[in-house]
Amino acid sequence: MTRKVPAALSWVAASVARALAGSGIRAVLTGGACATLLTDGAYQSQDLDFILEGDVRQKDLDEAMASAGFRRERDRYVSPDSPFFVEFPRGPLAIGRDLSIKPKPLRVGRTTIHALSATDSCRDRLAAFYHWEDRQSLATALLIATRHRVNLHQIRKWSLAEGALDGFEEFRRELARRRGSPQLR
Repeated sequence: MTRKVPAALSWVAASVARALAGSGIRAVLTGGACATLLTDGAYQSQDLDFILEGDVRQKDLDEAMASAGFRRERDRYVSPDSPFFVEFPRGPLAIGRDLSIKPKPLRVGRTTIHALSATDSCRDRLAAFYHWEDRQSLATALLIATRHRVNLHQIRKWSLAEGALDGFEEFRRELARRRGSPQLR
C-alpha cells in the first residue's frame, strides 16, 4: 500500500532505502520516521533512523549515502536538498529488551522499505512513554494503533516484561475510547 505522507520525508526514506539496497546494505527504518509513515503524516519526525543489519564498513555506508545525496557530519548524514537528517543508531534491532523484532516490508511509492511493523512501531513509541514519560510518544502510539491493526496481546505481554503494565493500561483505555470499543476497556 502506498503511503500518503509529506513528500519530503517519504522521498528521503525511499531514496535512502534504494541507495542502501543498491549497495547491498540491509537496514530497518525505525523510530519517529517509521511512525510518520504509519500515521500517514499525522505525526512528523525531523529525522530518519535506520538500524543496520550485519556488519557494514563505514566507507561503504558513506558511499551508499553519497549516492542518495547525503554526506556524513559526525554521527548523522545531511543533504542540502532535505530538511531531514539520517542517523544509524547502534543495533541490534530491539524494542526495549525485546530482540526478536521481525522487519516488515513497507511500500513507499515503488520502493519497498524494511521497517517496523505497526505493532512494533507502536511498542517503540510506547517505550519512550514508559521509560521517559514522553506523552507525545503515547499520542503517536495511539495514532498508529487507530490506523492499523496492532497485536494488543503482544503489546501487553511486552509491557509487562518492561515493568510498565500501568502505562499499557493507560494506552489500552485511551485506545478503547478513541475506537469507541467497550470490550477493550
